[in-house]
Amino acid sequence: MKRNFILVAALAVSALPVVAQDQPVLTPRVAPTARQSAIDQSPAPEPSPASTVTVPSGTKIPLILKQAISTHSARVGDPVYAQTAFPIVQNNKIVIPEGTFVQGTIRSIVRPGKVKGRAQLNMTFNSMIFPNGYTVVLPGALEGVPGSNNSAMKGSEGTIEQSGSKGRDAATIATSTIPGAGIGAIADGAKGAGIGAGIGGVVGLATVLLTRGPDVSLGTGTSVEMVLERTIEIDRSRAQRSAANQ
Repeated sequence: MKRNFILVAALAVSALPVVAQDQPVLTPRVAPTARQSAIDQSPAPEPSPASTVTVPSGTKIPLILKQAISTHSARVGDPVYAQTAFPIVQNNKIVIPEGTFVQGTIRSIVRPGKVKGRAQLNMTFNSMIFPNGYTVVLPGALEGVPGSNNSAMKGSEGTIEQSGSKGRDAATIATSTIPGAGIGAIADGAKGAGIGAGIGGVVGLATVLLTRGPDVSLGTGTSVEMVLERTIEIDRSRAQRSAANQ
């Protein structure tokens, strides 16, 4: 009896449906929305460009000379050293700070003549060096010499011309004529004064004819003005980088 009961139970268990275990659960695929498709197909954002600033042609930059320059002693090819005297600002941001170094070159020199011909000096600026060493190549010309009382710009090629010496020459002749007249008067009255004045005038004139006119002379600290002859590009990220990070 017991044996028959076990057999019936076994048959009943075997008749039960088999349930699969650990079968993967499938999730139905949902079509992407139009917005999601547009996001997926949009191009990847490009990296931001370098912070480059354009300084236009014609920009005037005030400079201060760091060494004296004279047509008496300077030579063509000699370097010129200066620093910016005031910051250059664009869009409320300083692009060229005060104290930036500027280097140039003397291009031509004309010595003053003994009878005629004024002294002339021409210089150009070729590089700008920021305090951290970042360097920008320049095409800079001399625009003016507001720091000089006896020199002025000639033409538009960056040439400085010294003022004439007529007043000085007249004073030289006069100072030679007066003592000569005095000596002549002592020696022979009015007639001697005339002769002495004539001799003094000749001496003064000879001095003028044998002496060169004044040289162009720009002392240390003289204010000059540079103008950019073409557009330049300044990388602000490099210009503002500290010297320790160069």
